[in-house]
Amino acid sequence: MIKVGVVGVGAMGSNHARVFFELSQQGLVELVGVVDINYERALQVAKKFNTKSFRDYRELVGKVDAVSIAVPTKVHKVVALDFIEAGVHVLIEKPIADNSLDAIEIIKAAEKKNVIVAVGHIERFNPAVVKLKEVIDRGLLGEIITMSAKRVGPFAPRVSDVSVLIDLAVHDIDVMRYITSSEVVKVYARGRKIRADSLAEDYGLIVLTFNNGADGLVETNRLTPYKVRELVIVGTKGIAYLNYIDQRLTLYNDEWVREAKIVKEEPLKLELLDFIEAVSRGRKPKVTVYDGFIALKIAEEAHRSIELGQAVNVKYDV
Repeated sequence: MIKVGVVGVGAMGSNHARVFFELSQQGLVELVGVVDINYERALQVAKKFNTKSFRDYRELVGKVDAVSIAVPTKVHKVVALDFIEAGVHVLIEKPIADNSLDAIEIIKAAEKKNVIVAVGHIERFNPAVVKLKEVIDRGLLGEIITMSAKRVGPFAPRVSDVSVLIDLAVHDIDVMRYITSSEVVKVYARGRKIRADSLAEDYGLIVLTFNNGADGLVETNRLTPYKVRELVIVGTKGIAYLNYIDQRLTLYNDEWVREAKIVKEEPLKLELLDFIEAVSRGRKPKVTVYDGFIALKIAEEAHRSIELGQAVNVKYDV
């Protein structure tokens, strides 16, 4: 049985702990413990999910086979490298790091130690996204022409120091790469800081050019009082409308309207199941460390485009 731990049990990390607890009830993993620098928080989560609490993540070394890392982005690298060096497999919440150079360090360390690193791009496990990928691969939409994503919502103080391009847009960047099996070659973006209490961009508009000829548009902000998570795909044979939150996918062409049959499931549970299976079978996770690097790199290039006021070409040097 895989022994697991969770480092950082804030908003997202506590959900990792919950899912691992549920999986432990099924005999799939053993939840060894949770860690948080706010030890009161760690104690509360540990009590709720019948496990141990720790102040220092290094206390898990030697006790676990794998960990979820859900700490602030700026410390992703240092925490991940400590576990990788100890031979512990890691799932790092997105973005993989706060810059692509740190992401490259993680990649190289994982290769050296032969450690599995997954990145928490949770939308890859959304059943509606998985179904959309099947629809596109079957050719039901024809050649993909444009993709348009809207990921907007209210201000989140806990991530006010991270650009919305890196915090939110990386989801749709990754999904567009996934569903088209294509890479971004050029980026043009606009964005700026609006709120006085923000330390980075509050909104962004990103235009992506893919090497298969498709174009993508990502609209994202932390200014909208309600949450929207949508994706529209236009192809030569039809159009698809996807709602991430409702896990709905609707297809249109000249003759019919179809609502895709989707069995709703919790994406986080599917993500963690994939990670545990990758660890137990020694295979690559669905979202690899390299996928995490590419999504972050594209978001960085979008930020560079904003600064330059022009489109930039994207190169992936590792």
